[in-house]
Amino acid sequence: MTSYILNVNGGRYEVDIAEDTPLLWVLRDNLGLTGTKYSCGKGLCGSCTVLIDGEPIRSCTLPASQIGDRVVITIEGLSQDGNHPVQQAWLDEHVTQCGYCQPGQILNAVALLQKNPNPSDEDIDKAMKNVLCRCGTYQRIRKAIHTAAEMGV
Repeated sequence: MTSYILNVNGGRYEVDIAEDTPLLWVLRDNLGLTGTKYSCGKGLCGSCTVLIDGEPIRSCTLPASQIGDRVVITIEGLSQDGNHPVQQAWLDEHVTQCGYCQPGQILNAVALLQKNPNPSDEDIDKAMKNVLCRCGTYQRIRKAIHTAAEMGV
């Protein structure tokens, strides 16, 4: 085990972990941040997406030992009370069904809107295509992203 300092959701945390421990398990097991979900374990579905320096990254395949000083934001760190414009748009547009993919979907949408504050449907589809929704709420996801864009992210 080796000690690492991680910058997560505005806090600095020291964790003692094996060098190959995925960030997902550090977030969930060491830090108690269970909003980040495990699904495929291979970085294919996007349920485990977090933001690292503003970029959407799959946490299930990234060893936490490789984070260094970069800033990690999980769904819990997006806003204190769940009122981030993307989270509010998700509620307003009734996006969630089972909800399992939503943390990854929301963080991926935040990254898109930070880069492109007024995306087209094509921009949204391209940015969101790698985060799978088992319930198929893609039309509502697209609508929610447009709604969040109107709110201003």
